[in-house]
Amino acid sequence: MSAFISAAATEESALQGAATTVDGWFAGITEFFAGIIFATVPLGGFDAPVVVLWSILAAIGFTIYFGFVQFRTPLISLEVVRGKWTTEKDPGEVSHFQALTSAVSATVGLGNIAGVAAAVSLGGPGATFWMIVAGLFGMCTKFVECTLGVKYRYIDENGVVHGGPFQYLKVAYHKLGRIPVAIITGLFAIAIMLFGVVGGGMFQANQAFGQLRAATGGEEGVFGSDLAALIFGVVFAALVGVVIIGGIKSIGSVTAKLVPAMAIIYVGACLIVIAVNFGNIGEAFGAIISGAFSPEGISGGVLGVIIIGVTRAAFSNEAGIGSAPIAHSAVKTRRPISEGFNAALEPFIDTVVICTMTALVIIFAWTPEYQEALDAGGADNPVGLTSAAFDSFLPGFNIVLTIAVLLFAYSTLITWAYYGIQAWRHLFGTTKVGDAIFRSIVLVLVVIGCLVSTQNIFDFADSALFMCIFINVIGLVILAPKVKEEMKQYMADRKAGRLLEDPEPLPHELAERR
Repeated sequence: MSAFISAAATEESALQGAATTVDGWFAGITEFFAGIIFATVPLGGFDAPVVVLWSILAAIGFTIYFGFVQFRTPLISLEVVRGKWTTEKDPGEVSHFQALTSAVSATVGLGNIAGVAAAVSLGGPGATFWMIVAGLFGMCTKFVECTLGVKYRYIDENGVVHGGPFQYLKVAYHKLGRIPVAIITGLFAIAIMLFGVVGGGMFQANQAFGQLRAATGGEEGVFGSDLAALIFGVVFAALVGVVIIGGIKSIGSVTAKLVPAMAIIYVGACLIVIAVNFGNIGEAFGAIISGAFSPEGISGGVLGVIIIGVTRAAFSNEAGIGSAPIAHSAVKTRRPISEGFNAALEPFIDTVVICTMTALVIIFAWTPEYQEALDAGGADNPVGLTSAAFDSFLPGFNIVLTIAVLLFAYSTLITWAYYGIQAWRHLFGTTKVGDAIFRSIVLVLVVIGCLVSTQNIFDFADSALFMCIFINVIGLVILAPKVKEEMKQYMADRKAGRLLEDPEPLPHELAERR
């Protein structure tokens, strides 16, 4: 046994050394790449990331173009989620509800806790208001991209769906020629695949173990040793592997149960903390509203708070990135627009509900740690703010937060593994051997993620992911008229009671057949 432990320690030391080397090598590349992707423009004394401005302007533009559809059709969205208009013969692999929970599980991660805490400590309580506003507009972007993800999908001879941005971007950019389209979609796939194994895999495992270690006594606790990190990583990877081997059907089946459960646990715990601090309700909401329009001590003033809130929402719900259409393209439906209505619920769940709950817990509790973060212009340990707020209810209650982090990390990991494998298939084709290689890479990196700290690699993966916004949103703008045609026909068929019938070809489809 001692020999095994010694060997494990030696192997771990080698991994640490390799990780340090890779991390240092990536530092310069990451700084250059992130400087391009997250380039800023000065607005009212605040540096606003162009990628975030591009994202929110697109969301506002889509909302106007589609007549504020996300606010007019919540009942239709609920009809779709319940499967009211679904039949057994509809092509696809998963139900509307499973597609929704799969996509939500990819966006609901540690960022909903740490990212939000960072936002309200940097931008004050007012950032919460603008985070909600951005989430509401982002619903329309999800509506557009997930409709297109289904519309341009194809199903192979084995019944496996191939859809999402890898297909509709080919249509959007086809006038550029075959080679430019191949380069654009190839870069997009590489970015998704890279984030799938690093940002959606290593990072989630790394942060999940970090929170578990912190909640159990830190380096002096039961999970304080490097061997504990190795064991946790192996167990976590095994739990992930059991699910991702089964593909989107298996993932959808798990997330259909996991997402509601983890949402209930986390939101329920947040409501308990808020209830205990209910006496602060007037002061808390007053701080949110006044902070949104007349902030004090925030760099950039109102515009600064808006940018901080919008940035958090964009990073959280991934509207416009093109990741969600990968999961939604596998849905069982004959009407692509139905999945647009379904997907519009995602930013509401992720940002308007879960992110807002985190913000309200911190603001309602208003712990000394939060006041210190506000005075300092940001938090060094964002998760610590949420943890302190949970502890304001009852010492040790932050164990609920730890459970939530573990569930969030797990759900994010399994769905991003699916996104990654779809990108892999786009680049290298669909083969059993290829799929096995990619899944093995994911699982190995999950274990490594618990052992090392490679922040530059994580930052590089983030930059790669948000590069997708520029490529994807242009494609969405080009294809938006196709979505509008789908929406008009769906509304007409719904009014006439024809939704269970096969849809008639749209005008542009008839023209294409000619």
